[in-house]
Amino acid sequence: MRMSRDSKYLDYIAVAVSILVIVVCLLPMLNLLARSLSDSEYLVRGEVGLWPKGLNFEAYRLVLEDTKYTWAFVWTVIITAAGTMLSLFMTAICAYPLTYDHLKGRSVIMSLILFTMYFNAGTIPMYLLLKDIRLLNHPLVLIVPYCLSVFNIILMRNYFYTIPTSLRESAEMDGANPVRILVSIYLPLSLPIIATLALFYAVGRWNTYSDALMFMNKREFYPISLLLYFLIQSVSEVETYSLEGNIPLGLSESLKAAAVMFATVPILLVYPWLQRYFIQGVTLGSIKE
Repeated sequence: MRMSRDSKYLDYIAVAVSILVIVVCLLPMLNLLARSLSDSEYLVRGEVGLWPKGLNFEAYRLVLEDTKYTWAFVWTVIITAAGTMLSLFMTAICAYPLTYDHLKGRSVIMSLILFTMYFNAGTIPMYLLLKDIRLLNHPLVLIVPYCLSVFNIILMRNYFYTIPTSLRESAEMDGANPVRILVSIYLPLSLPIIATLALFYAVGRWNTYSDALMFMNKREFYPISLLLYFLIQSVSEVETYSLEGNIPLGLSESLKAAAVMFATVPILLVYPWLQRYFIQGVTLGSIKE
């Protein structure tokens, strides 16, 4: 009875902490939504909290009518989808061979991979490399570089370890080659870790702007996050990046909030579809059997 009572109290504490975390995470989003839907005069006076005042959709109209934002949104979807698929492919083909105990030099290869996790050449050598291979200002510069994460390789490799080796040995006895085993056995049994890493890669691709800022000068290939970066910079100077001329300060703040909501909500909607795989993928992928 005492253990049951203590357990119940711990459950109450866990629920209370979870509710507190949810509220802390939701409050900024609610304030941002309220600011994007509020009339400019209330924003100027600083009267907008968690509920919009003077309901106004002008900021969303400006964002949706501006082709810079709509094309940047479409382009960001493209590079996110292409980059995520490429990253998952590269992660799988790097992690899978490391599960073979008889792979010659496996420990050396793994050590070199881990070395790159802690040490890298930096931005300037990367810039010079991309310049030499003629990727600067090319759309692929937003997809190919940084398509592989050492941490995600380790997660996928450890998840592959949880798959019984007897399945692989049976397939080898039936004449299946390593590629066939990967495609027919390992990948279908690894949906949790694939979905988890897809979420990691997609969120990273969607939110990144530093790559485009450093390696891309063509504005038609700017992702939505970089446009938001310029928008926030220009709003601080009381003018917008997407429209010529100046607009009132209140509408500038509302436009900034609407643009952030426009870019944030789509990637937030991806998480519920992958939630059921998330915990299982991270848990099993972080522990070697």
